[in-house]
Amino acid sequence: MTRAAQPPLPAHPDGPTAADLVKCVRCGLCLSACPTYHLLGLETDSPRGRIHLMRGLAEGRLALTPGVVRHLDQCLGCRACETVCPSEVPFGRMLEATRAVIADRRPTPGWRGRLQRFALRQLLPAPRRLQAVGVVLWAMQRLGLLQAAARLPGWVGMAAALVPPLPSRPSRPPAGRRAALGPRRGRVILFQGCIMPILFGDVMRETEEVLQRNGMDVVIPAGQTCCGALMAHAGERRLAQALARRNIEALAGDDPIVVNAAGCGAMLKEYGELLAADPAYASRAAAFAARVRDVTELLDAVGLTAPLGRLERTVTYQDACHLLHGQGIRRQPRQLLSRIPGLRLVELPASDRCCGSAGIYNLTHPTLARALGEQKVDAILHTGADTVAVGNPGCLIQIGAGLRARRARVQVAHPISLLAEAARRSLGA
Repeated sequence: MTRAAQPPLPAHPDGPTAADLVKCVRCGLCLSACPTYHLLGLETDSPRGRIHLMRGLAEGRLALTPGVVRHLDQCLGCRACETVCPSEVPFGRMLEATRAVIADRRPTPGWRGRLQRFALRQLLPAPRRLQAVGVVLWAMQRLGLLQAAARLPGWVGMAAALVPPLPSRPSRPPAGRRAALGPRRGRVILFQGCIMPILFGDVMRETEEVLQRNGMDVVIPAGQTCCGALMAHAGERRLAQALARRNIEALAGDDPIVVNAAGCGAMLKEYGELLAADPAYASRAAAFAARVRDVTELLDAVGLTAPLGRLERTVTYQDACHLLHGQGIRRQPRQLLSRIPGLRLVELPASDRCCGSAGIYNLTHPTLARALGEQKVDAILHTGADTVAVGNPGCLIQIGAGLRARRARVQVAHPISLLAEAARRSLGA
């Protein structure tokens, strides 16, 4: 790698810390877990190699060249390396910090860079704008225009093909309180996020339903916004911090904060780290993070009390990266699915391998994302399952698009959707 032909850059306030950068002992155990290393076979596209690049940049031994940026940008941020690392290297934190430096000093050029910055800064944090986009997509889908666009070559066709079927006009659930159905067992706050209400409104409604049927009052506070995960992954750290402060204010209280999107849950659980240097919010952010629960994590902990009807399904389960590697949740979704009468759960080979969605990676790196998506679809079809369950919107989008491209008769569903369907079956609905 070319050495910098210039004085070392001054330390960046958002860059990775020296303490984090020296934790890697270069043992190589991360190589087998890294999807991009498997695809590309380059040391610089492995966690170990990328840490070497990060450290070189931080110490001024490497220039911020296009090649260095490319290798760091090609990382999915799936954090599978963290799960296998014996030294507990916080790779995700280091990657986001390095990307903050890159975003500040070498922002993505051209129309794609402008489009990405518009989406992150002006669209995702603005619920009304995002809902308007969702309604346009819904209308285009009903008129067949989106399906026609999906057949176009290039980036436009690829992006159109990713949009999942939208069964109803997108709308955010109104703020308010939904009372428990049956004996009351507690109260939870439901986090909406940005993408779930627009593209997966049915999953939001089913999440409310399952929580209510299992004795929970469900509160949806006004004023909540995007969790900031996509911003943090792209290096927009200051924006992610601003969104975190808004959510801390909107979701104040002592009740558990329930999330049905793995990426959002991982981000919310890291608010304490994100705002650790903010004296006005550090302690509040840490307390907030301690309240966050994935919906499967909460339901497994409190236990299902609502009766479940029979579902004659063969289901395989994909571990969303930020649920397994980001939150350490593996057993709970499988345990809940195994409670459904008639449902046969079969293990998915390499279920802990990223599907290629990784936030907006399937838009920014379509070739690599497509290769990973095809591997995932191959594995799903190999199981013989008629349904694949996964608890993250990006994974639902990516895997659903891959299955549609193969014309495979395999449904992709959130685990909560299967629980909701089983609960309705028990009522004869």
